[in-house]
Amino acid sequence: MGNKSLVIAVLGLVGFWIVSSCLFIVNEPERAVLLRFGKLHHANIDPGLHFKLPVGIDEVRKFDTRVLALDSTPREYLTVEQKPLVVDSYATWRIVDVAKFYTSTSGDESRAARLLSSRIDNGLRDQFGVRTMHEVISGQRDELMHEITEIIDQFTRSEFGIEVLDIRVKAIDLPTDVSTDVFRRMRTAREKIAQDHRSKGKELAEGIRADADRQQTIIEAQAYKESERIRGEGDEIAAKIYADAYSRNPEFYAFHRSLKAYEETFSSKADLMVIDPESEFFRYLKHRSLNQ
Repeated sequence: MGNKSLVIAVLGLVGFWIVSSCLFIVNEPERAVLLRFGKLHHANIDPGLHFKLPVGIDEVRKFDTRVLALDSTPREYLTVEQKPLVVDSYATWRIVDVAKFYTSTSGDESRAARLLSSRIDNGLRDQFGVRTMHEVISGQRDELMHEITEIIDQFTRSEFGIEVLDIRVKAIDLPTDVSTDVFRRMRTAREKIAQDHRSKGKELAEGIRADADRQQTIIEAQAYKESERIRGEGDEIAAKIYADAYSRNPEFYAFHRSLKAYEETFSSKADLMVIDPESEFFRYLKHRSLNQ
């Protein structure tokens, strides 16, 4: 009874192993191919539970059909003007025909990535070679991406069973040596523009300064004219006042003027004057009374 149970257990294990080796599961995001004696026997196996012959006869290869990203190494391309540009790009792709993908790449995703990267490199080189720098940077960038995606997708579908969903340029830069030269020219151009602005500013400043000097001269002339007019009016009024005062008492006015003359004449001890004593200048010094 014990031996019989052991045999049954062994047979059960062998049966389970045979059944498990004959069944395989393809998950939802996957597709599979079935190889019989190393040759493709059944392709594009859908998700689910499937049957195969035991080990040594059939082999199952599964592939992820979700969208994958390919980040390319920045490369240098020439525009139609023979100007070099360093382009950093990436692409999104997925497997749509697992049979063709397996036969063309042996099911190696890294090999498929290398083949796709080579095609993208050639496509970008061709597209950049027929466009100007302005067009690839801003003018026709979207059109360039659309064209290269469509062209490469047609090729990879037919050759590799790969659908290229999108190819995008992340960055476009000038080579280091070219960038230095461009920056130098840009700096020179900016310095020239700055010098032009400075020259125009100096010219404008000279014009403003000349106009200010002219206005200053005009204002000073007008002020001098006005001051002379006011001074003339004042002198006229003063002369009138003096004339009125003189006409009221001429003798007193003459006496006052003589006193002022004496004060100014004899203000300094160092002055020396030779005057006739009978001169009219000493009139009020010779008389004690103003009436004499």
